[in-house]
Amino acid sequence: MFSLENITQVVHNWLYETMHPTLALMVEFAIIGVLVIALFAFLGLVLVMMERKVSSWMQLRLGPNRIGPWGWFQTVADTVKLIVKEGMTPNNVDRLLFNLAPILVIIVSMVIMAPLMFAKGFQIWDINIGVLFVSAVSSLSVIGILMAGWASNNKYSLLGAMRSGAQIVSYELSAGLAMLTIVVLTGSLKVSDIIQAQETGWWLFKGHIPAIIAFVIFIIAATAETNRAPFDLAEAESELTAGFHTEYSGMKFALFFLAEYVNIFVVCAIGATLFLGGWMPFHVGNWEQFNHIMDYIPTSIWFFGKTFFLIFVIMWFRWTFPRLRIDQLLNLEWKYLLPISIFNILLVTVIALAGWHF
Repeated sequence: MFSLENITQVVHNWLYETMHPTLALMVEFAIIGVLVIALFAFLGLVLVMMERKVSSWMQLRLGPNRIGPWGWFQTVADTVKLIVKEGMTPNNVDRLLFNLAPILVIIVSMVIMAPLMFAKGFQIWDINIGVLFVSAVSSLSVIGILMAGWASNNKYSLLGAMRSGAQIVSYELSAGLAMLTIVVLTGSLKVSDIIQAQETGWWLFKGHIPAIIAFVIFIIAATAETNRAPFDLAEAESELTAGFHTEYSGMKFALFFLAEYVNIFVVCAIGATLFLGGWMPFHVGNWEQFNHIMDYIPTSIWFFGKTFFLIFVIMWFRWTFPRLRIDQLLNLEWKYLLPISIFNILLVTVIALAGWHF
């Protein structure tokens, strides 16, 4: 059976048998870097196309259908257009911060990939504080957004950056508490341990009410954190600008655009890992025959299938709900989601201390 774990093991063994350990480690770093960049490029092409096809399906329109078979090369054409476009830098901007901001945002997205487990045994870094690592690193993206708005010397960019910053910082609290619910149920921050704990059933189904509440809150908070509709308040209707990246063009704009879609993939991958078992097949208790049949599907298919299902749900939100005002968005977080998250984490903590097993 096809297995990414076997491929990585073969490459690892071959490198260490033919090279000095230090050189082999450096080559592994280079391979991982190339694979992450390739994944970013692939996600940029696929998710933009998926967004257009989902929106056209939701609105009974055709969507892209001219460039390539069924319009599948439309995003390739868009990429070429962005590459050949001149990157303009306005006058009187802080050039260092202006140029650094998109790089910082994309680097943060890359680093978050480290603890994600794309298939059984296919992971960059199985750190023992994986969930904490993801939560901590993802919060750094707000620095790049504020940096872009401030350095642009544009009041609309600054307003968009402040709105996005307030939005991201606020909803990180609810997202963090939702993730912590699964950590309490599992008893570990390690990603591999969380996935292994779902061998007899995914937490969404066997965690009962606390896990369901945490899942709903996580999806809402993830949508807000990635600046997706109905929470896309980086730009307001009255401004008709692009928010914190108004002054960016060419590949600098492309980096912001790519980071947005990669972040959607990352948060959905985290949601799939915590609540839907990650690469773990759909198992039901001790149903050995059923579980054995499910094991025939490659673990990478399970992981990407769950992740893209959650991506579809987030895209579904965009074409279903009207945009909120900034005060409505913050009221939703501070008056509703955060109190519910706190109550939920207290509830699951009491359950764990009482020794009840799921």
